[in-house]
Amino acid sequence: MIKECNKNKINSQIDAKELRLIGEDGKQIGIVSLQDALKMAFDSLLDLVEIQPNSIPPVARLMDYGKFIFKQNKQNIVSKKKHIKVKVKEIKFRPNTDVNDYEVKLKNIINFLNEGNKVKVIVYFRGREMMHKNLGNKLLDRVCNDIKEVGIVSFYPKLEGKQLIMIISSKKINVNKSGGIENAQN
Repeated sequence: MIKECNKNKINSQIDAKELRLIGEDGKQIGIVSLQDALKMAFDSLLDLVEIQPNSIPPVARLMDYGKFIFKQNKQNIVSKKKHIKVKVKEIKFRPNTDVNDYEVKLKNIINFLNEGNKVKVIVYFRGREMMHKNLGNKLLDRVCNDIKEVGIVSFYPKLEGKQLIMIISSKKINVNKSGGIENAQN
């Protein structure tokens, strides 16, 4: 089902008595009555579309409304394809994360950044671990140093409740012709 992008009044829906009429070629015809404009549209097998209802007199144009809506929908689809969609992935650490676990999570962070996603790195504290927040800060500093080549920190470590949060973004993002995201190389 096609959604209408704009709610333009067409043909008999127009309620103004006089209109500033623009022809199909874009040239201004002049100020004409609604009946004359509808007759011109009917004679040329086109629709009368009100473009600017708030101006005095309202501006209307002779056009094929079906083609107009089709082109507008097509332009919207093309612009959506060009839009880059960045997801935020989340990686969770504990202050005493082992070396092996750290390396696995670091590889995941690097993979997410290479795909063009943002990564939210969280260090969870439980119980007495809250007394040693410096361990969490050291861990996040270590992550920052290890991902220097791939990403940059866009949100520096901040303590929110019982967790320390940092957000990392990919350094450079390009959109390839198929609409996907690829990492730019210098």
